[in-house]
Amino acid sequence: MAVRRTTEVEDLLRLHAPQVLGALVRRYGHFGPAEDSVQEALLAAAQQWPEQGLPDNPRGWLIKVASRRLTEHLRSDEARRRREETVAALTPRDAFTAPAPGESRAPSEDDTLTLLFLCCHPELTPAAQVALTLRAVGGLTTAEIARAHLVPEATMAQRISRAKQKIKGMPFRQPGPEDRDRRLAVVLQVLYLIFNEGYTATSGSDLHRADLAGEAIRLTRAVRRLLPKEGAVAGLLALMLLTDARSAARTGQHGELIPLDEQDRARWDQESIAEGIALVEEALSEGPAGAYQLQAAIAALHDEAARADDTDWPQILGLYDLLVRLAPEPMAELGRAVAVAMVQGPEAGLAEVAKLEDRLAGHHRLDAVRAHLLEKAGDVEGARAAYQLAARRTLSGPETRYLQMRAARLQA
Repeated sequence: MAVRRTTEVEDLLRLHAPQVLGALVRRYGHFGPAEDSVQEALLAAAQQWPEQGLPDNPRGWLIKVASRRLTEHLRSDEARRRREETVAALTPRDAFTAPAPGESRAPSEDDTLTLLFLCCHPELTPAAQVALTLRAVGGLTTAEIARAHLVPEATMAQRISRAKQKIKGMPFRQPGPEDRDRRLAVVLQVLYLIFNEGYTATSGSDLHRADLAGEAIRLTRAVRRLLPKEGAVAGLLALMLLTDARSAARTGQHGELIPLDEQDRARWDQESIAEGIALVEEALSEGPAGAYQLQAAIAALHDEAARADDTDWPQILGLYDLLVRLAPEPMAELGRAVAVAMVQGPEAGLAEVAKLEDRLAGHHRLDAVRAHLLEKAGDVEGARAAYQLAARRTLSGPETRYLQMRAARLQA
């Protein structure tokens, strides 16, 4: 089968990467060497398949090549070679080979979810969890992850290597019932972090990194397929879809930031909005609303408004009230301050912003919200100073230019 587009191969490799890694780890153990071997197999496929066409059984091809590379790595250590042979001798011959085309034999438990739990182990830092998830489960190369996070490849390689060492020897299985909810919450938080960094990059010249946002959505979809009754998973996927639906309208012709109330809503992705709203309704019907469900419901109200003036701010404020009681997180409270201002007036919103001074001290978003509310309240000088301060504090080029533009517009 001829492969005409490299992107087709990339999509296929990312789909199979966790399955192939899971097969190797289950058979051989040695997560770190197994993950390196899978990366080598993915690289070989990325080089060969666009020119030679897809093999009849892509997953089987990857498992075979990765297993060969891993065996070569392990052979240099006699003790590890003996352990591999012992495990292989006790394993049914077909337990780790991919099914032939047309067959549907499935593993007893899904390796994608097991890998996510392992890569998001609580002993790892959030930065390490994100990097390891993108590489082991997302199938991204170290270079791709480094570019997405604007750090040198060597720095990212060290981060991933340290993460592998940290989880070395940990069992390759899903957590028990007593620990599952807590561990799932960590997995969802990591996916949320990946999406947020993709949707609004914290630094650099680009506002939006579509590759990261898209990867977060893809992985969350995978978790959703595996855990279809988990309201938090449905809520997180809905939140991502409803937020990402606005991407095309968030920047102008020259990459400048366009705030929500000024966006051309005809450019929003209506298909994603419809899917997100359906997920919100489903998630809210399956039990008590969690933080992701409530945030998704807020995003849905924004997306449902045909014009900024049609936004149902009283209902949004009610949802924020629920959200900050459930999860009193400063950024959620900052969002609530904006909703208060839209319902009760800018002075009321500024009073709420003042309550966050200690917890968000030095954060450019606090300064930006204060500037916006001061401008609405008619304090031109105070708004200009706050916009300028926010511009100095953000590391994002598009945000800096936008904030500077708002300040310049208020020049006497």
